[in-house]
Amino acid sequence: MIPNLIRRFVIAAVAVPLAAAGARKLSQTLEKKHGPTRTTRGLRQGADFLQGLRRPKKRRFSFSR
Repeated sequence: MIPNLIRRFVIAAVAVPLAAAGARKLSQTLEKKHGPTRTTRGLRQGADFLQGLRRPKKRRFSFSR
């Protein structure tokens, strides 16, 4: 049970942000070489989606800054 919990935490905390960063970097590199394409747009949208999976931190008091 504990190893499964640790594995899930590592995947959520490390692998997902690394995959998003890698997809974004690959998209930028391909766009420099070939210009904007459907593939680069898909990679960028995928990276945005993975970045959006993390919930924003809730503020203790809902004051907006």
